[in-house]
Amino acid sequence: MIFVVRVTANKEEQALDLIATRVEKKGLYVFSIARPHGLRGYILIEALDTENAERAVYNLPYVKGLITKSINYKDIEGMMQPVAAQINIEKGDIVEMLSEPFKREKAKVVRIDKVKEEAVVELLEAAVPIPVTVKIDNIKVIRRSKEGIEAAGLGETKEEEEKK
Repeated sequence: MIFVVRVTANKEEQALDLIATRVEKKGLYVFSIARPHGLRGYILIEALDTENAERAVYNLPYVKGLITKSINYKDIEGMMQPVAAQINIEKGDIVEMLSEPFKREKAKVVRIDKVKEEAVVELLEAAVPIPVTVKIDNIKVIRRSKEGIEAAGLGETKEEEEKK
């Protein structure tokens, strides 16, 4: 049976460690504990029954309570197996900043870290090029780099340009 545990927001990892330690010490029938990405303030716990789940979380710091109604795996399957978002920003692209403090500024992508979902950009209108690290969600592609267009087969090749 899968139960939902309410915990203090941004303290899910600490609460998970405390629950795991208690389960190990007392030998409770708790089979798994999960902190789904993107679900703040909650931990999922799989236990044999309600009693074992309650004993695992009772009177622990950061734990606010246990929702005693069990849930099905189908209800949480999307949270447990997230689909990786496809990143379509490449080095050399011209982007527009969507968040403060550089909102509406244009910048050139210098480097991309797909694991952290961050991009290092240099502002185009700055007197001195300063690299700024931003989340990929906070930028929008305005213009693709020439290399990216040629690699995708969208633009004219160098040979076609030379003929003109």
